[in-house]
Amino acid sequence: MTKRITILGSTGSIGQSTLDIVRKSDRSRFDVVALTANKNAKLLAEQAIEFNVKYVALADNRNANTLKEMLNGFDVEIGIGPEALIEAASYKTEFCMAAIIGAAGLEPTLAAVNQGINIGLANKECIVTAGDLFTKCVIEKGSKLLPVDSEHNAIFQVLDTEKPNGVRRLILTASGGPFLNTSLDNLSMVTKNSALKHPVWNMGAKISIDSATLMNKGLELIEASYLFSRPSKEIDIIIHPQSIVHSMVEYIDGSILAQLGSPDMRTPISYSMAWPNRIDAHVERLDLTTMNDLTFFKPDLEKFPALNLARYALETGGAAPCVINAANEVAVDAFLQDKIRYLDIVRIIDRVLNQYSSRNDLKAKMLTIEEIISKDNEVRTMTNEHINKII
Repeated sequence: MTKRITILGSTGSIGQSTLDIVRKSDRSRFDVVALTANKNAKLLAEQAIEFNVKYVALADNRNANTLKEMLNGFDVEIGIGPEALIEAASYKTEFCMAAIIGAAGLEPTLAAVNQGINIGLANKECIVTAGDLFTKCVIEKGSKLLPVDSEHNAIFQVLDTEKPNGVRRLILTASGGPFLNTSLDNLSMVTKNSALKHPVWNMGAKISIDSATLMNKGLELIEASYLFSRPSKEIDIIIHPQSIVHSMVEYIDGSILAQLGSPDMRTPISYSMAWPNRIDAHVERLDLTTMNDLTFFKPDLEKFPALNLARYALETGGAAPCVINAANEVAVDAFLQDKIRYLDIVRIIDRVLNQYSSRNDLKAKMLTIEEIISKDNEVRTMTNEHINKII
């Protein structure tokens, strides 16, 4: 039976990999119904034509004319602006790949959840920013969250959800990023280009910087807690530079189950698309006989303080995860624009979080989209104020 799918963020790395799986699969297996992009109108139009989609949405209206010109004469509906992303997510399908980067993906992803369909969750910021609301909505609508982050997808594959009392802890692995072996003193000389060069994964700019600071792993810590209903004390993070073991689950009898695979995002993407079945992801097969050096060790929390900030936010709860996510997005963007230095990213997040720590409302749960958007905007304004003090 053909599965109709929507891809939110089709021009990004996850979106393109998703379409590559469709391209290499039996064409009767998937029908791409709707696609969205932020501003890459040219690639969005090319994708729409190749996959004969019914609806495309472009968030940034500055490139609307390009999209309309390229799709002139084709039978495809065009939506422009942020509200069009929500309309695309509301299209009747069986599966939605939620791959919009950052908090901007929250409302469209919630719109997809409201259909009660399977969601390939590649946007960790959705659940970090609005974990209480998001999980509540998933339960009410009967939607199924299928994590696409390689770490959470690995846990999803080996976790015994029917016997949660048998689980001792979840173990998230991290490659350590480009500065794993860089001394703390030398981090002050890090450049944007070096921070963007991840040693294992090929990713977009924002997530590459998050991987350099290990904030990406901190956000994954928060995401794992919400996805698998585990407290902070039952989730560990370890460094595994080879990125072969994607994550593990330790059981109370001492058993540790791990999911291994080549470092290729098409594996977790294909798993979420085909669940509960499996399909050929067309990735390089893992040859265990060539692997004689798989290493694991604890992260250096002095060098990567973002991990401590994320754990503090998770344990504080309430608005704290939203605060850390919004502050990080703004600080990373400032770094990519050469406004601040690499070490300033986490320093600014720390200052913003400290500013909120004394507030009585920090621990209060946010259960409406209006509350979350208001808090997100407030934090972004405050973070920019801290950035302006530096520049």
